Amino acid sequence: MIVIDGSFGEGGGQILRTSIALSAILGEPIKITNIRAKRPQPGLKRQHITAITAAATICNAEVEGLKLGSTTVVFKPKNIKSGTFRFDIGTAGSISLVLQTLLPIMAYAPGPTEVTVSGGTDVPWSPPIDYVRTVIMYYLKLMGYEVRIKLVRRGHYPKGGGEVRVTVEKPPRALSAIELVNRGNIRFIKGRSHCVKLPKHVAERQARSAKELLSRELANTQIEIELEWYEPGSDPHLGPGSGIVLWAGAGRALLGADSLGARGKRAEVVGKEAAMKLLNDLRTGMAFDTHMGDNIIPYVALAEGTSLIGGAKLSMHAYTNIWLVKKILNIEIQHQGSMNEPFKLQVKGAGIKY
Repeated sequence: MIVIDGSFGEGGGQILRTSIALSAILGEPIKITNIRAKRPQPGLKRQHITAITAAATICNAEVEGLKLGSTTVVFKPKNIKSGTFRFDIGTAGSISLVLQTLLPIMAYAPGPTEVTVSGGTDVPWSPPIDYVRTVIMYYLKLMGYEVRIKLVRRGHYPKGGGEVRVTVEKPPRALSAIELVNRGNIRFIKGRSHCVKLPKHVAERQARSAKELLSRELANTQIEIELEWYEPGSDPHLGPGSGIVLWAGAGRALLGADSLGARGKRAEVVGKEAAMKLLNDLRTGMAFDTHMGDNIIPYVALAEGTSLIGGAKLSMHAYTNIWLVKKILNIEIQHQGSMNEPFKLQVKGAGIKY
């Protein structure tokens, strides 16, 4: 049995999510201890329980320690199956973080798989669903893994109520290595600014603020930010919320950034914040933005062949994922770059193939 210390590195839920996904794919039992040891409230929360429950359902796993606040979980997977599944976090817990566990597993399903998850789509401390369905899906497609994500309804903190449907028609059952270190010339910037149960001008101001800053810094670059807003009386969402996600096409690279609205936070600040994040990552010249730099690691670790990637920032999440995939998959990874600085990775993938 593989044993993982959940207090290593960032000591949060990412260790749990990646560990469960890799265990399911390998068919190897795993024990994770000290779960979320470095968080103010250690142990499992609703979204972690949903992620584990979903993974266990898809691979017929036996699970020990699956309860709120538990700091130790034992996961014993069997065979991955395909089919149609539905899971409800029950709170505004992040759907995107649940998908961090499910998406790698779904790549190795024996047939078409559809998963619907209810919860939060745009919540603090997690990738917004628009980032998942643009930037993350773009890179997975480059690796031979095509996923369709439908946003049925948004869910914001604290009411949640969002819903996302994920469909994989043809699981690749193997992933291709990727070589993409430096970004190319910036070809375009696109984005989506949304608000629900709020006046339309909130989405407009977010978009205008982002576009003004980007236009000043990147003259002559094509910038298109679409608005998502609902007429009063026809808005299906449970509670108010807003946010913006931007993405820049730069050669073969696609870099993204986001910002979330909050009570008392001006819409102009939301837009400017997302634009500054994108500009900062673009200035590094690397192909992967700060968040994609850690999200891509489990996939290149599983892939066939050697991947070469360049990330805008070696975050603690990326550092933790590097340590974790090396430990579980017993692979070679060489990296250049200091913590919180641009980095390069050479990953000799485990070549997992079904």
